[in-house]
Amino acid sequence: MSQEILDAHNRYRAEVGVPSLQWCDNLANQAYSWASQLASTKRFEHSHTQGQGENLWKGTAKAFSFTQMVDSWGREKQYFAGGIFPNVSTTGNWADVGHYTQIVWKDTSKVGCGWVDGPDGNCYLVCRYVSPGNFIGQAAF
Repeated sequence: MSQEILDAHNRYRAEVGVPSLQWCDNLANQAYSWASQLASTKRFEHSHTQGQGENLWKGTAKAFSFTQMVDSWGREKQYFAGGIFPNVSTTGNWADVGHYTQIVWKDTSKVGCGWVDGPDGNCYLVCRYVSPGNFIGQAAF
């Protein structure tokens, strides 16, 4: 499953010509811990971990492949306008492309993801990134 998630990320990175991400077990373990916390509390919020980027996904457990989960972030590409962050969205709201820009951020080199099927019937997927993306005054790639 980790290879499927990594491949889905790297497909978007290849489209814009930035180096592939490498899988990081340490990030994956941290992501799993946060996914477990989210599932147990039925909350859906960022952890605000310093020095890491983070994408979150929640949906019906076992109804989506990991590729489909990553593609939900990748579809934000349709609103991506290039430019310098935060002026990167055709909607005028950077948050409409923030998951996508984290995936393709040129300075990001590692990803690790964890997931938990919660008691509420939802899968909670957390992906962590080093170095984080979405820095004001920088281009995504």
